[in-house]
Parts: sequence; C-alpha cells; structure tokens
Amino acid sequence: MTKVLHIKPIIKQIALDMICLLATLCISIIYNLPAQAQAEHQTFYCQERKLGWHFYCETPQPIPAKDLALSRPAPTPTIRTAQDEVEAIRTELQELRAEAVLRPTEESIKTYITFQRKQLDRASLFSDLWRRVIWANPDLDYTLLRPVGQTSKRDWIDQRTSRQEKVLKNLHKQYGLMYLYSSKCSACQQFSPILYNFATTYNIDVKAISIDGGSNRYFPNAATNQGQIAQLGLKDITVPAVLLFDSFTESLMPVSFGIVSQSELIQRVFILTQIDPGADY
Repeated sequence: MTKVLHIKPIIKQIALDMICLLATLCISIIYNLPAQAQAEHQTFYCQERKLGWHFYCETPQPIPAKDLALSRPAPTPTIRTAQDEVEAIRTELQELRAEAVLRPTEESIKTYITFQRKQLDRASLFSDLWRRVIWANPDLDYTLLRPVGQTSKRDWIDQRTSRQEKVLKNLHKQYGLMYLYSSKCSACQQFSPILYNFATTYNIDVKAISIDGGSNRYFPNAATNQGQIAQLGLKDITVPAVLLFDSFTESLMPVSFGIVSQSELIQRVFILTQIDPGADY
C-alpha cells in the first residue's frame, strides 16, 4: 500500500511533463503553419511561374558602389552666357593690369598690353559692324529722325521751325496762357516783356495773376490773387510762372518757371501740344 502511494506522484509528474511537451509541440506547429504556407505559396507563385524580383519573389541584390556611380546621370553642365564671358574678360583684364602695376616686368607688361589690344580689336570690330548694319537698315537709323550732320540737321531745323510757326498761329483756338508774377520779383520784371511779345506775336490770350496784388505795365488787367492759385494746387509756386490752359479739356500744363527766352517758350509750347512723350527721342 505504501509503494502504491509513492508511485502515484511519479505518474502524476510524468503526465504533467507529457502535457507540457504536447502544448509546446502544438504552439510550434501553430506558429510554423503560416511560414510553411508562405513557403508553399512562394514555391508555387514564384519558382514554378518564374516571376522576377519585380513581383517580390526574389530579393534584389545591392548594386555595387562603383556601378551605382556609373548609373547616375552626369550633372548638367552650367551654360556660360555672353554676359559671363564679358565679366570674365573684364576680370582678367583687371587682374593682368594689377599684376603689371604691382610686379612690373617686361613679361607682365607685354601680357597685359597684348590682352588689352585683343579686346580693343574686338570693340573696333563691333563698332564697324554696327555702322554697316545701320547703313543697310534705314529703319534702325535714328539720325534719319534727328539728323546730326550739318546739312541734314539744318534742313530738319528749318522744317521743324516751319511746323512750329504753323501750329502756334492756330494755338489760340484751343489754348490760352496763365501768368503768375509778383511786382517785387526782379525776374518777373525781366520776363514780363518776353511773355508779352510771345503772346502778341501769336495772338494768345494771357490771364495774369499778381500774387502780391502789385501791378504790371505789360499786363494792366492782371487780377489779384484771392485764393485762385491755391485752388489750382499751386500754393508754393515759383514766379514768374507760365501755365498753358486747354479750353477743350479745361486743364492746365506748366510751361516754365523762372526766366526763359521767347524761342524756348515756342519750343516748349509746341512740344507740350503736338509731340507725344518719347516721340522726340
């Protein structure tokens, strides 16, 4: 009876060990089943069908560093512009000159002179080709619009003067002048007769305004400033001042401040009324 009692714990332990072993085997089988299934799938999907690594069947082999460098596209070369070349020439010329000045030797001075002469020849060629292109293309020749030669310039001036005279003789049909002066202004005293002769010659009406209330013998009907100047936005104006009044648009254009000659008045009035901005240049 005592022996039976001692055998029971042993049998019980053996049973427990067997249970643990079976559990371990079960767990191992459970965990290995996906891997086994994957291996079987891999064998069927990849090996039998011979698909490549693009289908994730084969692990791509790493590319050697030297082959990787060869496979990369060559860097795009930097395009050197004409402006870059000009800057390079200027820099080299300055460097050669500095070298010749700081370390004057026969060789350094000769190198500088040779390089400088080369650039002068380049500039001479450009200048010569420039004039040849102008001669062959009259639409590019500005001197046809504003002559610089003595003969052609004289003819252009005569035509311009004739046109100015024709315009100014009819100017009074649309324009008048406003003259602002001060009786204590010496410049106004010198300019008043010039403006009077200009207005009389071309029959242009002049509205004279005295900013200090003083009289003017050339414009006896001058009005006294009673706020008109400020209303025109001319509060701090320099006198003598001449403004051109356009009766069609009821607008004012400044013509001159200070003393100007009659010929200058003619030219300014003509340009302001007949020449579009930029057309004379």
